[in-house]
Formats: sequence, structure tokens, C-alpha cells
Amino acid sequence: MNRRYLFPPLTLPFLILITAVFVLIFIFFSGAVLLAFNRLGIPPQVAVTLFAAALVGSFINIPIAEEVTYEPVIKVREVGFFGVIYPVPYFDWEERKTVIAINVGGALVPLSVVIYEVVRLIYFHQYHLLLNMFLAVLIASLLSNAVARPIKGLGIAMPSLFPPLIAVLLGWILGDGNPTVVAYVSGTLGVLIGADLMNWKKIKHLGAPMISIGGAGTFDGIFLAGIIAVLLV
Repeated sequence: MNRRYLFPPLTLPFLILITAVFVLIFIFFSGAVLLAFNRLGIPPQVAVTLFAAALVGSFINIPIAEEVTYEPVIKVREVGFFGVIYPVPYFDWEERKTVIAINVGGALVPLSVVIYEVVRLIYFHQYHLLLNMFLAVLIASLLSNAVARPIKGLGIAMPSLFPPLIAVLLGWILGDGNPTVVAYVSGTLGVLIGADLMNWKKIKHLGAPMISIGGAGTFDGIFLAGIIAVLLV
């Protein structure tokens, strides 16, 4: 093929610039996540493992349930009458299945951190802080549910900065000397419970073939809510 007919979509300097920007963004994001895990008292080696698991797990969705609904649809059948074919519309019921899955990187990894923090509070007998944490999760869940909106064909959507900002406020108010833990747990569980679990009955009516709790990757609200909340605190 003649080279003069080959037109690269990007010039080499611009391609190098875009690659450098993506590398810098990734370094900043990974550094922010590791810093957040460090503030939660997680050892550096474990933090790196969790970050790697979040990245790899963002491509893994584990099916946990299947919802089946029947929706009325209009179909057309052909009817012959004295040699003439007539299209006749009629109502029928169409089965639609929605697979509900949980994302490893966007949901299971944050949940493992939450379990770790709860066990640590119990181990050090910080029951008052634990009670405040559960209260913060309840408030965050109710507020997240109030702003979450089911979107036909997509899933449950909500403003991305709302959960971490609420978690930061709850961490300051109910932190009892440890606002970081309260912010992370309320930010993570607030989205999971308020946006996803409390809208479970609405999921099957969204018309999407699959709904992933935790989203398509680590940038989902559940993962980022806790991370951003910790960094803001």
C-alpha cells in the first residue's frame, strides 16, 4: 500500500503528550488511593494489593441474581382475506431478563476495607465510634436514596460528588476523634445501601440486560465515594 494514503489519526508529538497525560493521571489516582488507604491504617503492602485488586477486579462482574419481568409489546401479524394480506397489530407479553451482578473492584474491594475497619474498632473496643459509624451509614443511605434516580436502560444514577461530600460532613460531626473511618465507611455503604440495595425492586423495570453493583470499573461511586471522602477529611 502506498504510504501517502496512510493518515495517522494523531501526530507523534500529540500522541506522546496524550500518553504522558494519561500516565500522570494514573500516577495521581494511584497515589491518592494509596494515601487514603494509609490514612485508614492499612499497611502499605496491603494497600498496594487492594489497589491492584480494585484495578483487575473492575473487569469482573459476579452474577448474584436474575430478575424476570413481562412487558406488553405491540406485534404485527399478517392476515389473508380474499387474497389480500392485511397487517393486524395485537398485544403480546415479552419476557425480559435483568442479570444483577456485583463488581469485584468497585464493590467487593471497598466492602473488604469496611469489614477490616469494623473489626479493628471492635478489637480496640471503640464501641462509641462504631455506634456513630452505623448512625452515619444510616443517614448517608437515606440521603443517597433521596437523590438516586433510576434511568431506563442504564441503571441507578446519582451526582458523583454528593456521597463523598455527605460522608465528609458526617465524619466531622460523628467522627469522635477519627473522622477518616466514619467518612470512608459512610461514603461507601451509603451509596451501596441507599442507591443500589434500596432501589432493588426498581432495577428489574429499567430494561437493562445487566445491572452491575459497583459499576463498570473502579471509578464507580461506591469505590470513589470512600476514597474522596477520606482525602477531603
